[in-house]
Amino acid sequence: MVGPGVFAMRIHHAFLLILSLALTLQAQVQLQPRAGKPVLGLTASQLARFDAGRVVFNTQILPGEGLGPCFNQQSCGGCHGIPDAGGAGTIEVTRFGIAATGGMPFNPLGALGGSLLQSQAINPACLEVVPAAANVVINRITPPAFGMGLVQAIPDAAIIANAINPPAGVSGIVHMVGAFEDPAGAPLHAGRFGWKAQVATALTFSADAALMEMGLTNRFVTTEQAPNGNAVLLAQWDLVADPEDGPDAQGFHKIDRMADFQRFLAAPPQTPRNGMGGEAIFMSIGCGSCHTPSFTSGTVAEAALSNKTFRPYGDFLLHDMGSLGDGIVQGAGTENEMRTAPLWGVRARPALLHDGRATGQDFAGNIDLSVQDHFGEASASRLAWNALSFAQQALVVNFLDSLGRAEFDHDGDNDVDMVDWFYMRIGFTGPVPTYMPDDANSRHDVDQDGDLDVVDFVHMQRAFSGQ
Repeated sequence: MVGPGVFAMRIHHAFLLILSLALTLQAQVQLQPRAGKPVLGLTASQLARFDAGRVVFNTQILPGEGLGPCFNQQSCGGCHGIPDAGGAGTIEVTRFGIAATGGMPFNPLGALGGSLLQSQAINPACLEVVPAAANVVINRITPPAFGMGLVQAIPDAAIIANAINPPAGVSGIVHMVGAFEDPAGAPLHAGRFGWKAQVATALTFSADAALMEMGLTNRFVTTEQAPNGNAVLLAQWDLVADPEDGPDAQGFHKIDRMADFQRFLAAPPQTPRNGMGGEAIFMSIGCGSCHTPSFTSGTVAEAALSNKTFRPYGDFLLHDMGSLGDGIVQGAGTENEMRTAPLWGVRARPALLHDGRATGQDFAGNIDLSVQDHFGEASASRLAWNALSFAQQALVVNFLDSLGRAEFDHDGDNDVDMVDWFYMRIGFTGPVPTYMPDDANSRHDVDQDGDLDVVDFVHMQRAFSGQ
């Protein structure tokens, strides 16, 4: 007969064996980074650049450092902040111009400060207004910058291929653009950032936004924006010699720091990682024709960004969206054409569509509002969505709600806390397959084996502690 002490020792040894096995299996599965965190696999020096870039991204620029004289925000994070730095925003910017007519092309009214309105100024005299001549006036909200380095690393050929061989019913256009950092005469790239896919790289994006949104001239764009085109006001209130951005002690300019942060931002998590029933319905009604599920990055200088398969749910092409177009022309992006907005991280966005019109309801309601305004090439998918049953639409919404959800975030509030711990505990089944991907408890099934066991428990501890 085994005594109590021996029995307890055997239980203890069994527990240690199970824990050892769990830790071994845990090492085979990595938690997905949460929104605002760096990509996995950065070197120590790259991680230091990410951290330094995050500081610059969120630090307000002052007038004595080159802000203004007219601007929209004082920091990148002032627009890109939901649910964390680098994310989307509710702040709207205004664009304007004169619509094309009588053989005359769209006029951005550049001589009057167009086509972007800067809504703030370092002095009231510099406040811009929409010129009276403008008959196109629209708002745009801030798109997120998550996964920017992975998107930049997509080979041009992969984006072009979807335009050359499109799915039935759509005809996406590649917006070929230059990059500021390229030498003169360099080949163009497939644009992938911005509402008109008018930007190809994080550094170009940072340099352009530094000037247009904050009034910070830099080594690529050295000419200040005059308030409504008024050169006299510019001369009076441009307080810092151009270019206003310069190197820090390590030789990095602000725009380099901003670009580093965005390039090393992780893609939004997707929880559960795959297999939800709503994705099959999403594809069956044609949404995936433009919201392409996955891409694989090419080989770039950083191993953490090289040859990685990721799931943005966007093709980075311009599509004719009919009346959903914003009426603005940027480069080859015409009035009715808009870049397919990648859907990763969509659950955290307080407003949907380029102008944020799909808002004010719960997530399912905002999704439906956004679908109802899909016209042009997306009309067939809109009609197919409307033909779905309520239960089928709910499955699609649940799938979209997984795009940006952190693992173990059961209640969907973008953190992992005691509430999520409670749901993990009551759903614990041990090594008994119990859950399908559409079950709520699959949010805790980090290794996607159908159960909540000690392996998931160890990962939950890491997620709870913020590791």
